[in-house]
Amino acid sequence: MTGKTTVSEACDMRGMLSFRILWLLSNRPMYGQELAAAIEKRTGEKPNPGTIYPALKDLTNRRLIKGKTQGRNTVYELTPSGKASLSSALVYFEQAFGEIFRSAPKIRRKLKAHN
Repeated sequence: MTGKTTVSEACDMRGMLSFRILWLLSNRPMYGQELAAAIEKRTGEKPNPGTIYPALKDLTNRRLIKGKTQGRNTVYELTPSGKASLSSALVYFEQAFGEIFRSAPKIRRKLKAHN
């Protein structure tokens, strides 16, 4: 054991997949594997097809995203309801976690100094 704590030990992010998908789609339409790769780039863990496609289906059923077939891929984009839902979620996360993120550099320095 190295004594290092991993992010997954300190913070369970499994419940954030739908939010991540909506956030990524706010930048541009994407297909499933693009979304998985973008999530991997940010988290270091790529969601498998058995995770990402049920999430996409759920978001589609809730009319937060819509898919359009382009060749062999389905390209997903936000619907107006998805945009409104993401906007509300962003307000919530800013209220709930904004102070934490703003203070993160200072806290990291403080924790590092105590090692």
